[in-house]
Amino acid sequence: MNNFRSFLDQSFFIPTPTFTENELPDQTGKVHIVTGGYVGCGFQLVRFLYQKNAVIYVAGRSKDKADLAIKELKAEFPTSTGRLEFLTVDLSNFSTIKPAVQEFTTKEKRLDVLTNNAGVMTPPVGSKDAHGHEQQMGTNCIGPFLFTKLLLPILRQTATLPDTPQGSVRVTWGSSSVAFLTSPTDGVQFDNTGNPKIHDTPMTDYGQSKAGVFFLANEFARRYGPNGAESKNNIVSVAWNPGNLRTELQRHTGSFQHAFISLISHPAKMGAYTELFSGWSPDVTLEHGGAFVIPWGRIGTDNLRPDLLKGRDEGLARKLWDWCDAETKQYT
Repeated sequence: MNNFRSFLDQSFFIPTPTFTENELPDQTGKVHIVTGGYVGCGFQLVRFLYQKNAVIYVAGRSKDKADLAIKELKAEFPTSTGRLEFLTVDLSNFSTIKPAVQEFTTKEKRLDVLTNNAGVMTPPVGSKDAHGHEQQMGTNCIGPFLFTKLLLPILRQTATLPDTPQGSVRVTWGSSSVAFLTSPTDGVQFDNTGNPKIHDTPMTDYGQSKAGVFFLANEFARRYGPNGAESKNNIVSVAWNPGNLRTELQRHTGSFQHAFISLISHPAKMGAYTELFSGWSPDVTLEHGGAFVIPWGRIGTDNLRPDLLKGRDEGLARKLWDWCDAETKQYT
């Protein structure tokens, strides 16, 4: 019943967003990365930031799509003093991630907000990433984990700069309502080989990957937040459910799923408000590390399934983090 109430709260009875592009302060001098920032709510987020003069790296696989998006935004906001750059990275191929980070850190000396927006939903049964992992676990969890880990030094550096407001350096992670709707018991299940279990349906695996995202956001906060177990940093890490949206993410869904999603979905711009709140709202502070942000910018952690909160607190998040670390060690 709690899941159903949470679904209604995050799908139908959603308050008007309180933090929009109108509330976003000028971003001159700020540098951000948005993965998948050339389509869907990622594109809308980049749109908000560019009109406020930010430097944004649009990270992803498709230079053609990025070039079109960048051209569109430059035409829409000709007076922006910001800058748009494409950063080549394929989160399903870990060998592309370190070169992307090296390219970024060669060009930039700060990173204010990393938005892990890109993901994949219900690809064809049996789909794998470049390393043999279930596609959704690889693209939604392992790839963003490695990308974030390799960007940690520049995030730390930015947090210590004298012109950086406390709590403004953030990592935000794209989760979903399926984290509590379709994920298996405990959120992430491991098989007898020590790997995340592959389930009978892609939607269950999708839910598992998005529960995994929530765990990774929390584990980052536990290890590297202001009270970090490994190092203390003024970096905020939160996960977010952007909402049910009409985006390219549903390209692999079946006809019934697509029809149902269309009935309850909203424009991509609304999901971008959830992401904007997570990464830039002053209402998100250092004390909110590990929070789960719900549409269109509210803290909704307490509404999650009890088994997900238990996994966060009793070692399952740590286990997933350590597994991602082991799977990517040769790519660091």
